Amino acid sequence: MKVDVILGLQWGDEGKGKIVDVFTPRYNIIARFQGGPNAGHTIEFQGKKFVLHTVPSGIFHPGTQNIIGNGVIIDPFILFQELDTLTRAGMSPENNLLISRRAHLILPTHRLLDAALEHRKGDAKIGSTLKGIGPAYTDKYGRNGIRIGNILLPDFQQRYRQLKEDHLDMVKNLGFDMAAQRFDGMGFTSYEEQWFEALGRMKTLQITDGEWFINKSMDAGKSVLAEGAQGTMLDIDFGAYPYVTSSNTITAGVCSGLGIAPQRIGTVFGIFKAYCTRVGSGPFPTELHDADGDKMRKEGNEFGSTTGRPRRCGWIDMPALRYAIMLNGVNRLIMMKSDVLNQFPVIKICTSYQSGDAILDGYPFESGGDSIRPLYREMQGWNRSLAHCRSMTDIPAELKNYIQYIEKSAGLPVDILSIGPDRLQTLQRETL
Repeated sequence: MKVDVILGLQWGDEGKGKIVDVFTPRYNIIARFQGGPNAGHTIEFQGKKFVLHTVPSGIFHPGTQNIIGNGVIIDPFILFQELDTLTRAGMSPENNLLISRRAHLILPTHRLLDAALEHRKGDAKIGSTLKGIGPAYTDKYGRNGIRIGNILLPDFQQRYRQLKEDHLDMVKNLGFDMAAQRFDGMGFTSYEEQWFEALGRMKTLQITDGEWFINKSMDAGKSVLAEGAQGTMLDIDFGAYPYVTSSNTITAGVCSGLGIAPQRIGTVFGIFKAYCTRVGSGPFPTELHDADGDKMRKEGNEFGSTTGRPRRCGWIDMPALRYAIMLNGVNRLIMMKSDVLNQFPVIKICTSYQSGDAILDGYPFESGGDSIRPLYREMQGWNRSLAHCRSMTDIPAELKNYIQYIEKSAGLPVDILSIGPDRLQTLQRETL
C-alpha cells in the first residue's frame, strides 16, 4: 500500500478539512504530517460545524484511525479544547486518535516569544497566528525542543524549566511587555496552569511510535491518507519567503512528517479555491482592493477559522497554481468554493505576470511590490445558484468553460468540485 496525500495549492484555507472528511470512508488511517494549531480545518455536516486545529479531519468517522504525526507541533491546551468540544458533541475522539511520541510540544513561552518577535518587527510583521509555531519549530531544528515522548520521562520538569528560562530571557531582551499579553483570554500564569493540566491529560491518550505504526499498517494492507495544513505557497522553502509558515507544506513534507519513504507516496490530491485568498502579510499578485474583493470576502465568509481575521481575496492565479502542481507532483485536482463566484458576471483568470517588458509564465523568486503585474483573461460568469447541481453534468456551461480553461492551463483534470460547505455539496467525476 501507498500513502495518498491531500494538500493545499494556494495560501491555505482551501478547504482541505472538508475533502479529508469526504474521503475518510475510503481509508483506514488519516495522518496529519505537519503544522500545528495555526491550521483551521472546517467540517460541516448534519447542520453542525466543527473547526479542527490539530486533530486530523477523519476524526468524525469512528471506524478510521487518526494519527498526529511527528512533523506536527502540539499545544496540549488547544488540543484538549478540540477534544472536549468533540466529546460534548457526543463523540469519543480518544478512541481513534493516536499521537506520535516524536511530535514536538508548543510551550506557553513559545507563544509568548512568538508575540514578542512579531511585535518587534512592527510594520514588517509576517502576520503570525501567535500560536507559538515559529519558535517551536526553531527549537526543534535548534535541537532544544521537547517532544511528546519526553513528558513520560523523569527529567521532563528539568528540561521544561530550562527551556522556559531561556525563552523568558529572550523575551526580556526584546523589551516585550509580558504582562500585557493574553493567551485565549488569560494571562501567562493562568495559561501555563491550564497548559500543565492539559499536559497531564495527554498521558491518557494513545502515544505511539508513529513511523512504525504507519509503515506496519501499510505492510498489513491498510490504506493511509496524509492530511496537510496551510498551503504550498506558505512552504518554508518554496513559498513567498519570509511570509511563510515554519514547515514544509508540500508532498516532500509527508516523508519527514510521518516517517515514510518517497516511493511509498501514492496519489496526490491538490486542492485549490476557484479564486485566491491569504491571511497575513506577504505578496499576493492577484489581490483585489475593490468591490469584487469585498464581494468575494462576503460571499465566501472569508475570515480566518483560527484567527478570525478577514482574508485578502483575489482572482485565481494560474502561474502560482502550476508552480504548486509541479512542486507537489499532483495527480488530481479538486476545486473548492465554486459557489462563491455565482454572482460575478465577469470572472478573471491570471494567466501570466508582467515584469518590466518581460512576460513571466512561472512563479518568480520575488512576487511582491509593484515589480509584478498580473495579466488577466476574462470569462463570462454563470450568474446563477449551483444548489440544484447533483453531478458534474448539471453545472452551467459557463462554469464548465471556466473549469476547462483551468484544466488546460494546469495540465490536469478537475476531478472534484465543491459547491457549498456541507460534505454533501461535493460533486465527483465518475472516473474517480
